[in-house]
Amino acid sequence: MGYTVSRKYFGTDGVRGRVGEHPITPEFVMHLGYSAGKVLAAADWHLAQCEHPGVLIGKDTRISGYMLESALQAGLIAAGVDVYLAGPVPTPAVAYLTRALRLQAGIVISASHNPFEDNGIKFFSGMGAKLPDETERAIEAGLDKPIVTMPSARLGKAKRLDDAAGRYIEFCKSSFPYDLDLRGLKLVVDCAHGAAYHIARHVFHELGADVVAIGVQPDGKNINDGYGATAPANLQQAVREHHADLGIALDGDGDRLVMVDAEGALYDGDQLLYIIAKHRHAQGMLKGGVVGTLMTNLAFEHAIQRLGVPFARARVGDRYVMELLQQQGWQLGGENSGHIICLDRHTTGDGIISALQVLHALRANQQTLVQAADGLTLYPQVLLNVRIAKGMDCTAHASVLATVAAAEAALAGRGRVLLRPSGTEPLLRVMVEGEDAAAVRHWAETIAQAVREAAQAA
Repeated sequence: MGYTVSRKYFGTDGVRGRVGEHPITPEFVMHLGYSAGKVLAAADWHLAQCEHPGVLIGKDTRISGYMLESALQAGLIAAGVDVYLAGPVPTPAVAYLTRALRLQAGIVISASHNPFEDNGIKFFSGMGAKLPDETERAIEAGLDKPIVTMPSARLGKAKRLDDAAGRYIEFCKSSFPYDLDLRGLKLVVDCAHGAAYHIARHVFHELGADVVAIGVQPDGKNINDGYGATAPANLQQAVREHHADLGIALDGDGDRLVMVDAEGALYDGDQLLYIIAKHRHAQGMLKGGVVGTLMTNLAFEHAIQRLGVPFARARVGDRYVMELLQQQGWQLGGENSGHIICLDRHTTGDGIISALQVLHALRANQQTLVQAADGLTLYPQVLLNVRIAKGMDCTAHASVLATVAAAEAALAGRGRVLLRPSGTEPLLRVMVEGEDAAAVRHWAETIAQAVREAAQAA
């Protein structure tokens, strides 16, 4: 069976969807593995160095991971690719291990912060970075071709990588200065019942911290359910109950981070990125500027510029943050959702390593989170979703343009308006932020109403 494609499956973060519904089915995923294997095997330099290309597969704790892992494995082996199975490990662990083992690619089976009914397939290059667009296009083009199994003598093999977790733990620890430790610090670490459940606590404990771990009992169906970076209430409560100094929350695949201080106050990606950038700038360790996204709080932009640090905005998505960092030759960027990229520490965003960079700043300066974040007070932000017809562009409607112009004039440089269509649903996201909370709420609702009226009139 063929699948006609022109980059219709690969989004900004691989292929993702509801399990059992196309494309997240065993048949499609086996075909995807086969096509990826053929693309990798077609590169002559691979075959010059080894008999078979090698691919690492890691996954999070979703019950569907068993099924999709087997399907991918079958497709890759049929294409003549050797497969290394890492089991449940964070997404950034796959990026690291692929590079460390000199393999041709890494594959992650995960839907990140989504509920357990969803799953996805994400690829990394041999250098531990997201696959180039042209490689993804080549894989999609191969989905239109039938599976032709290699002769038996040229089939790939599968091998379980038993020390994957241990290797990654040591890698994470190596990103923290050798002259510092976490002794005397009590941490609550929330792993979202996800891929870092058997890893994160060991990293912080082996650096000296007293660790209370929560969200570390995955059952295949509870990933991100009331725990982790997208649901921090349990972490906030646990920090207060255990009289901890800090709380650290990862998402289901371990690449997203939020933190909580001793009082239970939450710190998002903008605040944590500011702490890292401020410390590195003060130490002369910040190369170039900092990349945020269209959703980065305007107060962050103002605060980082007060430090004398250049700032640039990318489209929403860690893929675009990475692209802009590489274009600028900078090392530090992130999203307010908690994806933070430190290119001098890793090739991709990593929740554990990002937490260690924040802890580095706190320990080196003997500060609390409150003290380290001094200089940044986030502006109130209101985000409203307005349902529109699929494919409709309300942003060019005269009444919407006039309302946005009126809002921007009223905010007078002390606020910001952003209209952004959803990439997955027929929604227009209306975001307004600024110093005055009442004005922000007023203009968000006014613009949203203008969008609704424009949609009805169309």
